[in-house]
Amino acid sequence: MRIDLHTHSTASDGTDTPAELVRNAAAAGLDVVALTDHDTTRGHAEALAALPGTGLTLVTGAEFSCAYEGISLHLLGYLFDPAEPELLRERELLRDDRVPRARAMVDKLRELGAPVTWERVAAIAGDGSVGRPHIATAMVELGIVASVSDAFTPEWIADGGRAHVHKHELDPFTAVRLIKAAGGVAVFAHPGAAKRGRTVPDSAIAELAAAGLDGIEVDHMDHDGPTRERLRALAADLGLLTTGSSDYHGGRKDVRLGEYTTDPEIYGEITRRATGAFPVPGAGGPLSA
Repeated sequence: MRIDLHTHSTASDGTDTPAELVRNAAAAGLDVVALTDHDTTRGHAEALAALPGTGLTLVTGAEFSCAYEGISLHLLGYLFDPAEPELLRERELLRDDRVPRARAMVDKLRELGAPVTWERVAAIAGDGSVGRPHIATAMVELGIVASVSDAFTPEWIADGGRAHVHKHELDPFTAVRLIKAAGGVAVFAHPGAAKRGRTVPDSAIAELAAAGLDGIEVDHMDHDGPTRERLRALAADLGLLTTGSSDYHGGRKDVRLGEYTTDPEIYGEITRRATGAFPVPGAGGPLSA
């Protein structure tokens, strides 16, 4: 059983539509895929509609933008009730702040001599929640950087970079509480991804575990071997689940669907803990945006 619990679509900063993602996940030989767009569930309905006949099970979720003592981090929420009012309100705040933040980053880039326009960034984002990968894509088109990854440096739009602008972010303890209150399961996404910027100390992960965090994403493209070993040992000490995921963004990242996967027993435990929603095998209905 092949299970990928972290993917993105055009509902945020991926390049596959939700329907395309479902079809591509099935073609990649996955049995289960989670759609976890940034701060939104708007892609769920389209993904569910594309399920019949694929043999694929869809796990609904989202990736929430958080910050701990000035350090940005992401929490994956799985199988929560998308209509739960408090979590919905925070999700909308996170999503709505993305436009003014992206505009401010474009302004900074232009001040630095990079002729990126808001019109082009908005066109690249389309109906999705605009984010830094859309800005990075515009930079690649203009030849400012060679790849999307090259834009995520201190010189440009990495955390703390010359053109970086802070965004509205949830306190991670609040995020864990809201995800759990909505019947979901909370997993810390790529906690050791040092190439993205500063990472939180292990003591913070321990505090989050005590507050109800369910697991940490261990097998991820941004974790080298020693980091995975350290995180796996930490999870064992804290009684946390360990997941593996591609963090697939379509053509924006050099990673394949199912390149990293989650153990079926861990997946089974995630589904047992969830009460807000349930995995959907091969059929679906409408969900709230």
